[in-house]
Amino acid sequence: MPTWPDRLLPGVPYPLGATWDGLGTNFAVFSAHAAKIELCLFDPSGRREIARFDLPECTDEVWHGYLPNARTGLIYGYRAHGPYEPQRGHRFNHHKLLLDPYARRVTGELRMSDALFGYRVNSPRADLSFDRRDSAPGVMKAVVADDNFNWADDRPPAVPWADTVIYEVHVRGLSMLRQELRPNERGTFAALGEPWFIDHLRRLGVTAVELLPVHEFDEDDCPFTNPLTGEKLRNFWGYNSIAFAAPKAAYAASAKDYGQLHEFREMVRAFHAAGIEVILDVVFNHTGEAGAGGPTISLRGFANEAYYMLSPGDPRVLLDFSGMTYISSAGLSSILRIVRGTAVRGGRTGVFAVPAHILEVIEISGFRAMIDIYQDRESALSGSSF
Repeated sequence: MPTWPDRLLPGVPYPLGATWDGLGTNFAVFSAHAAKIELCLFDPSGRREIARFDLPECTDEVWHGYLPNARTGLIYGYRAHGPYEPQRGHRFNHHKLLLDPYARRVTGELRMSDALFGYRVNSPRADLSFDRRDSAPGVMKAVVADDNFNWADDRPPAVPWADTVIYEVHVRGLSMLRQELRPNERGTFAALGEPWFIDHLRRLGVTAVELLPVHEFDEDDCPFTNPLTGEKLRNFWGYNSIAFAAPKAAYAASAKDYGQLHEFREMVRAFHAAGIEVILDVVFNHTGEAGAGGPTISLRGFANEAYYMLSPGDPRVLLDFSGMTYISSAGLSSILRIVRGTAVRGGRTGVFAVPAHILEVIEISGFRAMIDIYQDRESALSGSSF
């Protein structure tokens, strides 16, 4: 176990997220109205907090700090201190451990309980009450990722749009019944990169695969049950994002070793070698935190008033224009830090994207956004989108 210093060095505000440079790790996260952001480190199991540091600097609303000797594989989360004033749109609660919105690797599962909510569930004061229970045991945690990968001479194929044939596929659904695969490889990124699937695509004349959501989401977020057994069903599709930039650990054969990012890259490299581009289906207009009464897992705890579109007359209320509980305020600079980074790969521009350095890490060709993201409250009300 490394020996940690008494405090963090200042670090830098970009790139956002946790960036390892070989000697230590820089941590940077956006929060406009926080009074303090704490970095919490955990043991390899992710169960026990072993250290806590204040992020020492805030530059242009980005809190940042540098931790020497912090290596890849380190598990961490944040606690954001600030006003808990739902009437003004602020829902800070430092008792809730927050997942880094820019995490490229995630570990653990989301175990829903009342402790994940910023307010006391069933309180007569509803969300105006304040919950002081620690949520750390029941939330996903971020892992410092190694962004280095040997892409060799890999390049996205850049097939002209007029010649593009897209094949939409669900990573888990495609190969779960393939008996020739080892059990741990079924339903994974590794299976998609196998010759049997790539050869199938080439015989069909496919030039691009569009993967249904592959980022971290809450599989337990499903209201339905099996009509025959009564067993609670799991969310199959993934349109309730928890971490936009992190490939889903459950979709990786090597996830136990935090290998999901590496495995995802190997899959992309295999497709590119066959002349096939990779497009991701993403949903940036709602998240797994649900409506105003939902849990505090990540974005809500850092900057509820910036990430989510609130009612001008009552900031306690989230507006709903998508039919899916609420819609993010993509016109604000905060959400644009995630949504609208430069995404030019192989001559194509992804209209909706994660920061440019994320694209450099995974080498995909673009994105497909499911539903329009409104620039601001006024354009939402008028129906004008990007």
